[in-house]
Amino acid sequence: MTTTYPTRLYLLQLAINTVGSPVPGYLIQTSDHKNILVDTGVPLDGSFTPNGHQDLQIFSVVEQLATINLTPQDIDILVCTHFDPDHAGNHDAFRWSELIVQRAHYEFAHASTASRFQLTRSHWDHPDLRYRLVEGDVELVPGVDLIETSGHVPGHQAVLVRLPETGPVLLAIDAAAMASDLDPETRLYENGVDLDPAQALVSARKLFNLVQREQVSLTVFGHDEDHWPALKKAPDYYA
Repeated sequence: MTTTYPTRLYLLQLAINTVGSPVPGYLIQTSDHKNILVDTGVPLDGSFTPNGHQDLQIFSVVEQLATINLTPQDIDILVCTHFDPDHAGNHDAFRWSELIVQRAHYEFAHASTASRFQLTRSHWDHPDLRYRLVEGDVELVPGVDLIETSGHVPGHQAVLVRLPETGPVLLAIDAAAMASDLDPETRLYENGVDLDPAQALVSARKLFNLVQREQVSLTVFGHDEDHWPALKKAPDYYA
């Protein structure tokens, strides 16, 4: 019997602003040749304006995948961490994939009239997309866990990847956009972007405890310009 486990983690730079704050995506490859994409970045139509109105250099997720010889048709699973426009701007390019999102977030975003979801609704709510709704912490495949981390938005999810050489890697996404967000002692209660600051603090504690318990060797923060430059980017990878 073949054992499935993650073999490679690629960090995709999908956008970067003038102060160096990134918009990452992630590609996980497994021992049974599955390709799992996490998030699809900013829409390419110029409709997204980042916080602070910083100039934003955008990179197509399709072109980033091409640097590792993949096309959208090669993506088996697309993990949708949440439907904010810098994370869900190109979901409709992956109509061949199974899209995984927390039920709470899917239902909240569908009912919401907020611009943060409406801006890219045509991309994440395309009729040809195939969604699977999950609830709470879920083992996606052996070695890849989805961690429910509401607060930034309802049903936000982070991702834990257990690599054979690097060890456990936490993709904190927007549950900890900056390194200071992960530590409950330094996290700002009100940062202006979390819909539920109290719940965001609970989720930060959850991830902080997970890092200690799982002996996480690397945490990738959602938009941290200080940490991003030192990380490996595709076509390089963590194994």
